[in-house]
Amino acid sequence: MYAGDKGKLNPLNHILENLLAQDIASFEETLKSALEPQARHLTDTEHQIYKRGKKIRPVMLLLAARLLRGEEELSHKVIKASASLEMLHVATLIHDDIIDDALLRRGLSSVNAKRGTNAAILVGDLQFVQAIRTFVDAVETNSEMGLVKMVLDTAFKICTGELDELETNPNWNLVALRQRYFDVIERKTAILFGLACETGMALAKAHTGESRRIGFYGRRVGRAFQIMDDLFDFLQDEADSGKQVGIDLVRRRITLPIIYAMEELGASHPLSQIMRGDIQPPDDLSHVIMAIKGTQAIERSYADARYDALDALEYLKHFPQNRYRDALEEIALYTVDRKI
Repeated sequence: MYAGDKGKLNPLNHILENLLAQDIASFEETLKSALEPQARHLTDTEHQIYKRGKKIRPVMLLLAARLLRGEEELSHKVIKASASLEMLHVATLIHDDIIDDALLRRGLSSVNAKRGTNAAILVGDLQFVQAIRTFVDAVETNSEMGLVKMVLDTAFKICTGELDELETNPNWNLVALRQRYFDVIERKTAILFGLACETGMALAKAHTGESRRIGFYGRRVGRAFQIMDDLFDFLQDEADSGKQVGIDLVRRRITLPIIYAMEELGASHPLSQIMRGDIQPPDDLSHVIMAIKGTQAIERSYADARYDALDALEYLKHFPQNRYRDALEEIALYTVDRKI
C-alpha cells in the first residue's frame, strides 16, 4: 500500500491536545486578538477557515522553538509569530480560491463563492496585512528585524510562485513542465513551511545555522505536503478533501501526477488534449481520472513525496533527541502516510 497504514493515527491530534496544549491555547487567544481589529469585516465563512485548519504551520513553528527551549515557557513573540503565519497562510488560501474560482474550501463555501470576488480580494489582503502587523509586534531586537524581511520575502515568493503557475504553458515539453512544477511548489507551499520552522527556532534564540537547518526540514515537508495534496485531487472524494474532485483537470492546473500521466498516456490521449486546451474537460471526469489511476503516475508522485519526507528527517539528526524532535519526525512521515 503506497500510502502507508490507513489506520495510522494523525499525530497532529496528539500534539495539539497533549504535547503543545498550553502553547496552542496561547496561540488561539493571540489569533483571536489579532483578528479583533477586523471583526466587523469578517463573517462566519472566514472564521470557519481558521477553525477548520490543521494548524500544521503554527504547530511546526512551536515545535521548532521547543526543540531548542525544551520545557521552558515560550516567549510571547514565538506565540505571536505562530498566529501571524497562520493568518498569512489563510490569506494565501483566500487568494488561491479567487484565482481558481473555487466554490469550496475545507468543505464549506469559499470566501469568493460566498461574498464575491471583490470582497474576497480585500478580505485576503486584510489577513496578509494583519499577519505582518502581528509579526512586527513579535520582534524586539535589531537582529530579529531581519525576520520581518524574511516574512515579506516569503510573501513575495509565494506571489511569484502563483504567477508562474498561472503562466505555465501546458505545451512545454514534459521535462520543462516537471521542473516548473517543482519550482512553483517550492515557492508556493514549501517556503511557508520552512519559514514557520526557521522563525520558530530563530525567535527561540537559536544560532543562524540551526535556524536554517530546521528551515530546510520544513521546506522538504512542505514539498511532500503539496505533492500529496495534488494526489488527493484524484484519490479522495469531496467529503474528505473539501474540494471538487478533479478540480486540477477542470482548471488545467499542471501537477506532478498529471505530468507523469501525460508522459505515459501520450499526446493524443484526452488528458493531454484537455491540459493543452484542445478540448474542454467533460462534465463527467471519471473516465479521465480512471485513466490517470491506470498509469504509474500515482506511484511515481508518491515516491517523490516520500523521498522529500525522508530527506526532511536527515535535517533533524543534527538536533538532540527529545519528544519535540520525535513529533517533527512524526509530522514528516505522516505527511506521506495520510489516508488516500
